[in-house]
Amino acid sequence: MTAAVDLYWIPLGAGGHCVRHCGRVFEALAAARERRRRCALFHAALVVTFDGARYAIELAPSPDGDLASRGVVATGPVGDRRLGALRLFRYEVRCWRGGTIPDLAYAVGGPHRITTDPERVRRLLDIATAVPTPVWGRDELNAGEMWNSNSVIAWLIAAAGLTGDALRPPPRSRAPGWDAGFAAALRQTPAPTGNAAHVCANASTASQSV
Repeated sequence: MTAAVDLYWIPLGAGGHCVRHCGRVFEALAAARERRRRCALFHAALVVTFDGARYAIELAPSPDGDLASRGVVATGPVGDRRLGALRLFRYEVRCWRGGTIPDLAYAVGGPHRITTDPERVRRLLDIATAVPTPVWGRDELNAGEMWNSNSVIAWLIAAAGLTGDALRPPPRSRAPGWDAGFAAALRQTPAPTGNAAHVCANASTASQSV
């Protein structure tokens, strides 16, 4: 059995302009408020290999209703829970068998391997449908910072019991929301359900609506 979890650190807004510009404005305001130097911002994503299959795991905007085609295992609201009824204000968590991650080629340092332990890899896939889905951009879980894409990846890593030097963003950079995911996972770790071999392949039946 081949098993591995690879973490990728992708510069925020790589390959685009709008997100990168908004990220710079956000970081400039945060740095001024905290009286520190500005940092480069990063977005985390995972590529998981298990039993001959490859899974792309990340949080992304929801472009349409065909959730199964992208391996969507959970969805959540953006900005305000009431707005989540509109697709424009909804995010989706993907555990996409055979899927792709945009801008993966821009990842700094390439893949950072976290584990090759089949049981740890199985558990990470197994708990994908249990990831919390609070409002993106808010701290509904009282974790100390807003919940976002980095929070989801950090939660999966921590809930799967994984550790390693790769679990911090590159030097002189930040991954907003990262610590919130670890904090949430430490409070409540889901019990394995034993269906890792099917959970992401059958995402259409596991998808959660807001």
